[in-house]
Amino acid sequence: MVKHLRERDEPGEVSLQKFHKQAEEIDKRDRVILKNEEEREVFEEVFDRRTRMVLYDLANSDEFSYLNGVISSGKEARVYWGMRSDGTDVAVKIYLVASSDYKKRMQYVVGDPRFTKIRKDSRGVAELWARKEFTNLKQCSDVGAPVPRPLAFLGNVVVMQFIGIKGLPAPTLVDREVTKADYLQAVKALKQIYQKAQIVHADLSEYNMMKYEDRIILFDFGSAVSIQHPLAQEFLSRDVDNLNHFFEKRGIRIIEKEKLLASLNRGVTLPESRRMLESEED
Repeated sequence: MVKHLRERDEPGEVSLQKFHKQAEEIDKRDRVILKNEEEREVFEEVFDRRTRMVLYDLANSDEFSYLNGVISSGKEARVYWGMRSDGTDVAVKIYLVASSDYKKRMQYVVGDPRFTKIRKDSRGVAELWARKEFTNLKQCSDVGAPVPRPLAFLGNVVVMQFIGIKGLPAPTLVDREVTKADYLQAVKALKQIYQKAQIVHADLSEYNMMKYEDRIILFDFGSAVSIQHPLAQEFLSRDVDNLNHFFEKRGIRIIEKEKLLASLNRGVTLPESRRMLESEED
């Protein structure tokens, strides 16, 4: 596919040699390239062969045709601006296999009934995180919540709707002026993902909420958990704290935390363990 990403085959790796041949054919047809030479060097340094194979497969399925460059970079993942053959922009999120922070993040997986088989190796965790983000986004998108629409995932890569214009991502709330209407939109979004999608974001802040065309959009759902997760209420409480703290700092009148939590939990069936705990507290 991309010739500069090709690695030397080990002796006897017939299947890998076949893969390289297929990859180069894909390259000729779909021109899956990284346009900037510096981006190519970073790509080769960070992503291993299996990750590149995943990208080849996604490109062959026309989930994207080429990557333009990094639009977001963190400890766990990088997000690239990709384009499809029809000119549509997409966001391609690649979870880093070599990340050292995954062990600290397992609290967001263990106990979530949707993910019971957990590989402890770094690649297994990276792939689980990609599947988890795709699943969370789909549950939220399916109920009409304002999140990027998930398009595909494979291995440690997630392809999703690009929120922005011509490769320029929409700004996060930390970089925008905000209003009471924005706060109410964010509260509504929180209710949608919690009450309808039955998801707790678990990492909500002004850094993973966008304001695009006067709409508040939540993103970065890798940490999100099912409401059945044993720590779901703790995570929800923290999300509300972060939301209220940010808007209050900006001079916006907020809803009292306990009142907002009660509103969020109205009509929601809590896990048995949580109901028992609350009964003991009473």
